[in-house]
Amino acid sequence: MQLSPQHLSVSKLLAGRLFHIPDYQRAYSWQKRQRQDLFNDIKEAYSSGREHFMATVVALAREKRIISPDEFQVVELVDGQQRITTVVLLLKAVEKQLLGTGEAIHAKAKRDLCDLLVKGDEYSLVLLQTNHDSSKVFTGYLRTGMIDETTVVTASDQNVVDAVRECEEFVDGWTSTGTLIELLGTIRNRLSMIYHELSDEATVYRVFEVLNSRGLDVKWIDKTKSQMMSSLFEYVEDGSRKDSLREMRKIWHDIYRVLGLKQALGSEALRFAGTLLADSRPNRVLGEEEASVALIRRGGQELKSIIESAEWLSKVVRLVNDLNSDVRRAAVTKIAHARFLAIAIMLRGFDKQIQEELLDMWENVTFRIFALGGADTRMKVGEYVRLAYDILGSRPSATEILSELKALGNDYEIDDLLDDADYWTNCYEGWTEELRYLLFRYDEHLAEQAGEKINTSQWNKIWTVEPSKSIEHIVPQSTDPEFKHHLGNLIMLPPGINSSLQDNPPKDKANAYLSCGLRETMAVGKIIRKTGKWDAKQAKKRAERIAMFVKTEWAS
Repeated sequence: MQLSPQHLSVSKLLAGRLFHIPDYQRAYSWQKRQRQDLFNDIKEAYSSGREHFMATVVALAREKRIISPDEFQVVELVDGQQRITTVVLLLKAVEKQLLGTGEAIHAKAKRDLCDLLVKGDEYSLVLLQTNHDSSKVFTGYLRTGMIDETTVVTASDQNVVDAVRECEEFVDGWTSTGTLIELLGTIRNRLSMIYHELSDEATVYRVFEVLNSRGLDVKWIDKTKSQMMSSLFEYVEDGSRKDSLREMRKIWHDIYRVLGLKQALGSEALRFAGTLLADSRPNRVLGEEEASVALIRRGGQELKSIIESAEWLSKVVRLVNDLNSDVRRAAVTKIAHARFLAIAIMLRGFDKQIQEELLDMWENVTFRIFALGGADTRMKVGEYVRLAYDILGSRPSATEILSELKALGNDYEIDDLLDDADYWTNCYEGWTEELRYLLFRYDEHLAEQAGEKINTSQWNKIWTVEPSKSIEHIVPQSTDPEFKHHLGNLIMLPPGINSSLQDNPPKDKANAYLSCGLRETMAVGKIIRKTGKWDAKQAKKRAERIAMFVKTEWAS
């Protein structure tokens, strides 16, 4: 592999070239710190009058393209896309500012910038974000100078929006440093890079991996994409590569669409997907790098298996997103290895009824261990992970899985857990999410006993806010009663109603309780209406009723 370096200013680098971001590249991921460093470098280059070396750019030469009547070299960016993307956004911000001045002195600069950024062909931009920009946030800004934030669907989109905002703010504030023409001249002529242009496609992916072992961290899910795309080029014959690339692009488009702005889910999905493909029975969920290796290894060197490995990851991504979007189960799904086990159950492909039966058992056991039992989140990691692996590997029956799920909680017997007389004394501090879930389950139970359905409208309002915003102290906290955080003094209210009651005494709250639509809260309202008060004795009796339900519902 031979590289022929050229030392080029931004002006010379962009002249006569059209840059594309290839499929194996990560999305735009520069943050405020990296952009601020660039802005400071520009200020330094301007004040010193010296050239500033930015870094290295590596590209793969593709076809030539003629655009009325100029000829451009189309290149794919192997390294340097973060810097070039930011510089292009900054140049667009300068162009917008020049357009707003209306000064004749700026006319040539405006024309030059317009011709540089958007060519005569409406599909040809100096930089085209082809890999992740499904919502066209970047390309839309280059063509129109406008950002529609309602179209933001991915973390990359949001990074572009943030970059646009910061670039425009930097340009707006430049007048205290120099003129717009001086800013433009500094960017184009005093920022420089070492440019390498490759002609051999076979070397591109090796170069990409080496280059991305340094500098800004690349997320492992993006590295996994790069490696999968690389496998297609390395192992798939030219004749069938086009269709396979199209299929792979669609899979990864779906992955990034599902992830949206929730970047952490990508990490978790990668770890889960790789662990479930591990060669041997694991005792923990693999780290991102190990999981990525497992996925790539499973993909191998055949087209079918490479695609299947990507599809597997895509499926896990969807399920991880579904599970983490289930606000009702938030008190259960906060445990990572518990989420892993749930995903394994969902991946088995049981019919809906059986799957729900299995997930209900998983939910009950997990809540008993980690919420009611107060187990440390590091407990039972091996048991959960090994069972998850076996569900897909050994493929036990639904009956066998139910039995194994029950066994997870054998050392957390509900009667033993609730044996302490002070167990329900403080169900507020550090336990709000669990309390909300518990009271929902109790309200659900009361509705079933009455042969009715739970009031989903009111509960949906409750699920949308922080748990504490819907938890009502019957006797206000401000009065500091001995039992203020006792289970018997805590009820649920939709957030609007809860905030309106403030520190009113119980007798003044009864009407609101009676009209809220939540069965247990309405029952408390009836007692207050009848007795005119709420005291420790009433709170204790109520807690005992709920505890009886808990002992039955979460029994082994």
